[in-house]
Amino acid sequence: MLTLATIPRPARCRLSFFVTLACLHMAAQAQTSQPLPEPQLVAAASLPTVVVSGSRHEQVADELPLSYDVIDARQLSDGQVRSVREALQDLPNTSVKLLPSRFSVTGVTSATGRDGNTGINIRGLGGNRVLLMVDGVRLPRSYAFRTTVFDREYLSLDLLKRVEVVRGPASALYGSDGMAGLVHFITYEPADFLKGRDGAPDKTLGGRIAAGYSGDNHGRTLAGSVAGQASESLQWLVTASTRRARELDNRGDVDTPDSRRTRPNPQSDRDDAVLGKIVLTPQAGQKHVFTLEHVERRQDIELLSSRAPLPLAGTPAQVAVALTREASERSMERQRLGWTGRFDLDTSWADQVQATLAFQKSQSRQIGTSERQAMPLRIRDNHYDEKTWQAALQAGKLLRSGDWAHQITYGFDHVSSRISNLYDGLNPAPPEVFPLKRFPDTRETSSALYVQGESIVGNWSFTPGLRFDHFSLDVTSQAGFHPPAKQPGTSLSGSAVSPKFGVLYRATREWSVFGQWATGFRAPEAGQVNGYFENLAEQVIILPNGDLKPEKSRGVEFGVRGRLAQLHLDASVFSNRYSNLIMDAALIRGTGTAADPRVFQAINLERARISGFELKGRYDWGQVAGGKLATSFAYGRARGSNRATGQPLNSIDPAQLALGLHYDSGAWGLALDARHHAAKQAKDIDSASAVKAPNTQFTIPSATVLDASVQWRIRKDVRLNLALHNLTDRKYWLWPDVYGLAASSTTNDGWTQPGRSAHVSVVMDF
Repeated sequence: MLTLATIPRPARCRLSFFVTLACLHMAAQAQTSQPLPEPQLVAAASLPTVVVSGSRHEQVADELPLSYDVIDARQLSDGQVRSVREALQDLPNTSVKLLPSRFSVTGVTSATGRDGNTGINIRGLGGNRVLLMVDGVRLPRSYAFRTTVFDREYLSLDLLKRVEVVRGPASALYGSDGMAGLVHFITYEPADFLKGRDGAPDKTLGGRIAAGYSGDNHGRTLAGSVAGQASESLQWLVTASTRRARELDNRGDVDTPDSRRTRPNPQSDRDDAVLGKIVLTPQAGQKHVFTLEHVERRQDIELLSSRAPLPLAGTPAQVAVALTREASERSMERQRLGWTGRFDLDTSWADQVQATLAFQKSQSRQIGTSERQAMPLRIRDNHYDEKTWQAALQAGKLLRSGDWAHQITYGFDHVSSRISNLYDGLNPAPPEVFPLKRFPDTRETSSALYVQGESIVGNWSFTPGLRFDHFSLDVTSQAGFHPPAKQPGTSLSGSAVSPKFGVLYRATREWSVFGQWATGFRAPEAGQVNGYFENLAEQVIILPNGDLKPEKSRGVEFGVRGRLAQLHLDASVFSNRYSNLIMDAALIRGTGTAADPRVFQAINLERARISGFELKGRYDWGQVAGGKLATSFAYGRARGSNRATGQPLNSIDPAQLALGLHYDSGAWGLALDARHHAAKQAKDIDSASAVKAPNTQFTIPSATVLDASVQWRIRKDVRLNLALHNLTDRKYWLWPDVYGLAASSTTNDGWTQPGRSAHVSVVMDF
């Protein structure tokens, strides 16, 4: 059987290109048509926003007793969004780590730029504590071990019609990975391109073509979508995108080809993605969606910043090991095959049933090559693979009696993942022998039953929920596990019950208040339970820990919503407590000598508390100078402490204020956006856990950055977007990127954000 996996990489790249050309050809041949409608679940300002992530079924977002955010297709397209970080940059108390490519192939991982987009931080917790999903299917987790980190952005934003963000513990609905929150990426369906607008009939052929250029990384993007109506019961969609880019610019000014360098390392990026969907509606009340998705990314990096300065200096031994050239190649692939079926029923136990079955295969590979002055060539060839089957069955029933209504949602989830890693290359560090595995091949399984009720009585809504999870981590093979393994891998299992309760009160037609209490948990991961590392040269040992317990959380949130004629307002306060937090590499003993090596281990150590508030909204000023003027705003602030040590939590982002001024006069749209990033001061940092003594953690000053953009709607179906980012060419840093940098370092400018840059894109609907 022919699958994407069997098609050679060059052919897959050509497939993306030819699909885009097909879209261009069809657009040229298509009759004059109306532009693409807004996504139907977040259609227009006059219609309520509907989301699926807050309750596992379509629901008006303002009826949810929790905080949410929705970034729709027009925001992603017209904002020329290229990464998850850019998509979420204006959300309060939300950030994405995006580090520069500055590292040594066999050096330590702390703040070296190897992480990439390892994850999203929501309200002070991030990484694998935030659940990432695409169309209801879990994305692979980040895996970090010593000198290797595999990130999580197996995505192409050109395939997405919206992003939904749920803040706070989501374990009660989605399971272990949702302890800090949920980010749900939802892809297009054929109907998004075929539905007529302003009363026009639906089309039999529609689509979109977009091309763009980004000045801060010389990125070129081409994306195309085409959808068709083959019959009354069959629709289809193909979307493809391709992107080429170089290194992301910064404000560093040292261009030497060695460790003194602060300019970015030379880099070549290549991203390609294809999404195919078939939607079958054989009869009323029945819908089947078949999805095939393929995403691949590749980076080639010349690591000038790891070279030793010339002329070489030091002892003969130091000169012999001095790096004279180093390079890295990184590649990621994700393939997803899925089916979702929805069935309308008329039974006493369900009005609708939805079933999902998906298979996902993800692979990451990192190859590093090091040339040294008088030592043999050193190569590291590291692999991380996940193969996941996911099945779900969900039912819903609506009951009514007078002014009382009750929606019950219940179901079953099952996820089984086979996880493996392999470390290979030349010249391993004694006592290791290549090839080897940092942890044994593992099968991670989670099965869950859940139920949630939503009762409406007059102006009140009550939303209780309960989920029972059973997880297991089973070692499937010891072969290759750090030969010879000092101890065999350990299997682990457990169960957890996650309750939640929410309430919402509609005080008036314009104002409502809500509150929620929710719990969460996160099971330990294979690398934490069984990861082993030993380096005699550095006198370092990392031990496995088969006695780890799941992390737990309890959180409470209160908020108010205002939906006035001109003002759209959301405000909330939250407080979350966490216990048994896993510290991945805690020093448990040792001084770092041959007789007393330093021994590290993942342990349940930290107890934490995080609290804060968020304010966001929009004010419409009405007609001004022949157009519409509006102001958007968002502000978030959080505080957190490690209750075991009394020290502040380094994962807390500084406060951020985002302000936008938007003017629309029909054929033209203008926007000025300002983001103020507060300083991260020494009193808010636990320096001892960030850098090795006697160093102190690098602090960052406050910064205000301005962006300006204009949109020209050349025709009803063609729009041109122009933008200037960082208008004042401000030099600044973002806290998630610099955590782990020593204040005494002379190369911290290498972590600055890009200066002034121009961006342009053109979008055509047909």
